[in-house]
Amino acid sequence: MPSTNKTIQQLNLEDDFLFAKVMSDKEVCRKILEKILGVSIREVSVPATQKTISMLYDGKGIRLDVYLNDDEGTVYNVEMERGKHKKAILPKRSRYYQGNIDLDIISAGEDYRKLKKSFVIFICTFDPFGERRHLYTFENRCAENPSLTLGDETTKIFLNTKGNMQDVDPEMQEFLSYVENTTDDFASQARSPLIKEIHKKVTEVKKSKEMEVEYMTLLQRDRENIELGREEGSSQMASLIKMLLSENRTDELNRALEDPDFRNKLFEEYDIL
Repeated sequence: MPSTNKTIQQLNLEDDFLFAKVMSDKEVCRKILEKILGVSIREVSVPATQKTISMLYDGKGIRLDVYLNDDEGTVYNVEMERGKHKKAILPKRSRYYQGNIDLDIISAGEDYRKLKKSFVIFICTFDPFGERRHLYTFENRCAENPSLTLGDETTKIFLNTKGNMQDVDPEMQEFLSYVENTTDDFASQARSPLIKEIHKKVTEVKKSKEMEVEYMTLLQRDRENIELGREEGSSQMASLIKMLLSENRTDELNRALEDPDFRNKLFEEYDIL
């Protein structure tokens, strides 16, 4: 979702719109992935930015900011995460993404061997695990023998722009700083050729009138959706309060005001849409 109070010229790489546009450049995308993974990637296909994978069993979907295949058939899901409030749900969200990627690769009844190696990557502007690391990498391993991997070829990576350990090289540290400070001044002083190449694409996006029109259109749409959501939410809550008070369920009303999950259960109970 675009920021509600920034012009396109003020966007940083942490902002969804700019990140998606920059990562749609297959060479820039390839080099960023190479840096994150520490491996050589010969070629990637043009990313289908902000692709939605539909869930067959309940119609839900998730937006994948970048979803692409390299020449090995590996699948990457790369996404920016800014809100600290998401910290608690991020591990489960990575699991949900992984499941959706697998469902998208094979249809029901097909051979599981068709599943490809996959990486779910979150670039976070907060520390998701509180250990001050720039990089957290997770694989499935045997609890009794950590050297024994499950071999399911799934990896989850969390990058942290707020890290302060010496756990990654200077170029990675510079890249993570650039994520939150995507300016001409920062790029001109950067030592990393990767940042200079990324910033070339950033400048191209920010100077494009077509991109600016697209960004402003999305911005206006999101503002309208937020306002519509507020109106619908106010109407739903008013109906719920009326029903609970009529049945003298004041304790549950107080809980509903504090607990979104409980509130949603009450909406279902009273068939409030």
